[in-house]
Parts: sequence; structure tokens; C-alpha cells
Amino acid sequence: MNTPPQNEIHTVCWQGDSEGYLEILDQTALPAEVKYVACKDVPAVIEAIKMLRVRGAPAIGIAGAYGMVLAVHHAKNRNDTDIKKMACLQQLAKDLATARPTAVNLSWAIERIKKLILNSGPNPDYSELQQSILDEAKQIQHEDQILCKRIGEHGSSILPEGDILTHCNTGALATGGIGTALGIIVTAWNKGRRFQVFADETRPLLQGARLTAWELTHRQIPVTVLVDAAAAHLLKTGRVGCCIVGADRITANGDTANKIGTYGLALLAKAHNVPFFVAAPSSTFD
Repeated sequence: MNTPPQNEIHTVCWQGDSEGYLEILDQTALPAEVKYVACKDVPAVIEAIKMLRVRGAPAIGIAGAYGMVLAVHHAKNRNDTDIKKMACLQQLAKDLATARPTAVNLSWAIERIKKLILNSGPNPDYSELQQSILDEAKQIQHEDQILCKRIGEHGSSILPEGDILTHCNTGALATGGIGTALGIIVTAWNKGRRFQVFADETRPLLQGARLTAWELTHRQIPVTVLVDAAAAHLLKTGRVGCCIVGADRITANGDTANKIGTYGLALLAKAHNVPFFVAAPSSTFD
């Protein structure tokens, strides 16, 4: 299993100035290969989102925000009227926002960028608009880093004793920071807590086996990958102190949508009186 360099994992990174490009850690290649792909136009960003090269609701939202910088670049270079350029920009925003309907962070980030476009007026200076959108995208990423840190701090303070069961991937690969649910685990470990992490393989795409195990191995946190069906035995026999998962979307009434298998895990945890936590940033609330 390849591991990243001994610095933080950079999932989504803008390279250069406002005329630059988006660099994404290709998660479809993990854990066998650490490979970055350069997205230099909106279709490339959409392809990366749809093909799960970038995944995790917060990370997708950040990628979408940076994609809007590329959208303005495309509109700016069209030999067309400002009205048609704006129409093109609105269509690209729609294409980006619908690339992953389940990840509410994506539409949230695009709507935030669209406010800048609306405020720029019908005849904007596209170079200035491009820079302001890049600044906003970087701010969105920075805010997510802070949110992940806060989630880690708050979550680790209430984390029960014992080993931990998690599902899918909710770490640095899924966010702009150290992660949500996995960020709690990492923070607790860095504070001196010691435990074993059990990572569901998370079929059919194996985000737990491929990505969570890779991240935890990189951070030298003990991890055991288990088949999804084995979670019931762990919970029944008292092998874990709690379950922690992330969320793609949280509705106003508190319902959560997450990777397939999360609902079943929640029912098992309830049946065996094991605490079940959902960790997500405010941008995930619908």
C-alpha cells in the first residue's frame, strides 16, 4: 500500500494564480498509486466528481467552487456578448451543481459563488470576477479546515472509551481538513487516546478498505478492515465502544443521508446499545 508524503494529505489544491488550474488527488487510484490529476476546464472537474476521483461532500463542494474559477475563465474567453457570456456562466454553474446531487455541499458552494457573479452586475470585469471567485473558493476551503478542526476537538471530548467502528471514508480525502468522523478519531489519537479502529470495507466501491485504511495507516493509527456483514458481530460482542460516520446530507429535521450501509449500521448500534455518532460540517445541513 502506497502512503502519501509525511505531510498532510492534500485532496483538492488550486495551482497558480487565477489563470491556474485545479489539482485533485485521484482517489480511484488509491491505495495502489498516489496520483494527481490536473483539471483545467469545467468538464474535467465534472468528470472528476462523477467518476469519484474526488469524493466526500465537503471536498466535492470545494472542487465545485474552484470549478467556477475555470467557468469564468471559459466565459471570459468567448467571443460573445456579455449577455451570452453570463448565460454560459450560469449553465456551467448548473452543470457543476448537478454533478453529484446527493452532496448538498456542492450546490451550497455553487450558490455561494453565484452570489458573487450576481453582485458583479451584467457587464463585469471578468478578470476581477475570476480573482474574486478564486478568493472565495480558497475561503470555502479554509473554512472547512477550521470546521474539521472544531469537529475533531468537540467530538474527541465526548468520544466513549473503547475501540471504534466507522463506515466509508470521512477523513482528509473527503474534506478540506483532517476530516469529520475520521477527524475525531485522529484528534483523539493525537491527544493520547489509544484504541483500535475497525473500518467497514464499504461495498461496492470499498471506500473503507481502500481509503480509510490508507489514511489511518499513514497516521500510524491501528486499523482493521472488516467485511460489512461482520459489523453485527462486533457490536453484539461488545468489541467497540461507539460507531462514528459522516453524512452527505442532513435535513432540517435531523435525518441524514450517507453511504449505503449506514442505515443498517445505525440499526445494529441501536439494537446493541452502542453509541452512534454522525459528524458533519454546517455546509452539509440542507
